[in-house]
Amino acid sequence: MSANAPGFGSANEFDHLDPVDRLRAIMHRLRAPGGCPWDAEQTHESLLPHLIEEAYEVAEAVRSGDRDAIVDELGDLLLQPIFHAEIASETGAYDFDTIASAIGDKLIRRHPHVFGDTEVDDADHVLRQWDQIKQAEKGGDATVSKKLEPYVKKANDGLPALMAATKIQKRVAKVGFDWPDGDLTPVLGKIREETEEVSEAIASGDADSVADEIGDLLFAVVNLARKLKLDAELLLHHANVKFVNRFRQVEDSLSASGKTLEEATLEEMDAAWEAAKIRSEAS
Repeated sequence: MSANAPGFGSANEFDHLDPVDRLRAIMHRLRAPGGCPWDAEQTHESLLPHLIEEAYEVAEAVRSGDRDAIVDELGDLLLQPIFHAEIASETGAYDFDTIASAIGDKLIRRHPHVFGDTEVDDADHVLRQWDQIKQAEKGGDATVSKKLEPYVKKANDGLPALMAATKIQKRVAKVGFDWPDGDLTPVLGKIREETEEVSEAIASGDADSVADEIGDLLFAVVNLARKLKLDAELLLHHANVKFVNRFRQVEDSLSASGKTLEEATLEEMDAAWEAAKIRSEAS
């Protein structure tokens, strides 16, 4: 029986279930014989791009402050673990209850100041305690664990590069490998140093060296954002949005004067850009 055939269930057959169980039942039906061909052929690997995309769309919705968009995008993101759990349950590997139980147990273990008898001073103390418990869980003893495996094991954990750089810097800062808080002089000095090294690499004509030094410069800029308690990923996102908005104004301005982007000179585009910049700064 095809998914479109009469009698293949109904839209309200799961309405008696609570919302999460209803979602799980819908996903099960989509994957079942006679369900949706696209859903049925998905794998853990094929879903990964969707998982990453949905996380970014949630972030964009949160930044927009649009309640309906946030609910919609969080729903799309929630579907991903439901989908993965359904796939895994078909082989008996695990299911959604396994995932929910595991994270629930972890939250209780790593919040002994809430579910136990330890005490914490502030949020920073909570984070330090979390890391200590995490290390102990992996090696039985936090000290032994650090000797058995590198303190920084991976370069990115699948994160975008800016986010990964921030995570690495925060990680090493916890053991004191960082400039003192409150003094940005060495941080800015490092950016100037890396900028000079980029110039030297360009002058040398060595393409590999240029690429290497630009990477170092980007890492140093991420460090500045971190020291200022800013998120480098969000800063670049805002810069992208600002650029696109201004370039649209450039295009509109040129169009109003009867020219396309292809027909305009660089000088004309620069003039339109500066005018758009002045307008945005004045608003």
